Amino acid sequence: MTRQARVAGKIRETTVPRTEELKPTASLRDRVLERVRSDIVSGRSGPGTMYSVPSLATELGVSTTPVREALLELANRGMIVPMRNRGFKVQASSLEDLENLFALRELLERFAVVNVAKQGLKEPGELKELADAIAAAVKARDVRGYVEADRAFHESFVSRADNPRLTKMIMDLRDDMRLFGIDSADGEERQRASVKEHYELINLAVKGDTKGIASLITSHIMDWQPIFRKALTSQTSRQPL
Repeated sequence: MTRQARVAGKIRETTVPRTEELKPTASLRDRVLERVRSDIVSGRSGPGTMYSVPSLATELGVSTTPVREALLELANRGMIVPMRNRGFKVQASSLEDLENLFALRELLERFAVVNVAKQGLKEPGELKELADAIAAAVKARDVRGYVEADRAFHESFVSRADNPRLTKMIMDLRDDMRLFGIDSADGEERQRASVKEHYELINLAVKGDTKGIASLITSHIMDWQPIFRKALTSQTSRQPL
C-alpha cells in the first residue's frame, strides 16, 4: 500500500504497512507512533512530509483516534508540527541539533551500560534475541526492521541499570535523532559492522568489563555521527531557499 506525501512542494509515494504488519503487542496508538517515528528517524519521511490523520488512519486500517493521539505525541516531542487544516508536517533537523544529541546520548548511554556491567548482566537471553533480530534485519536489508530492533535492544539494555529516569532520557534523545544516511552505502556498511557489536556489548556486560563496554558503546554510537552528518548536510544543501 502506498501513501502520497508532500515533500518540499512535491508529491511522493511512500509505502505504508498494513495493520497486520504492525507489532501486535502494543496498543494501536503506540503501534502507529512507532511506525511513524521509525519512518521519520530513518529519513524515509523527510522534512516537509505531511501526515493527514484521516488518510493515515485509512491506510493503516485503524480509527482516527489512535492516529491523532500518536501524531500529537510526536508533535509534543518536536518531530512534527501541526499545520492548520492540513495535518502534521515533519520538522527539519539541524547539524547543531545532531551534534548535541550525539554528545548527550553517548554520555548518558555510556553511564548506563557501565552500571549494567558493574552489576554483572544476568539473564541475557532477551538481549541475544534482539541482537538476532538486528542481524536478521541487516541480512534482509530491512532498514525499518533494523531501526525498530536496534531501538528495542538499546532500551532493554539501558533499562537494566535500574534507573527509569535515565532510560527515558536516553530513549528520548535517541528518538529525537534523525538517522539520515542509514540506508546509504556507508549506512549499510555501518549496519553490518554494528551486528557484531551488539553481541560484544552483551558479552562485556556479562563479564563485568566496565572499561571494555565504555569504549565499545562510545564507538558504537559515535561511528554513526559522520554518516548522519554527511547525509544531513547533503539534504540541507538541497532544501529550497
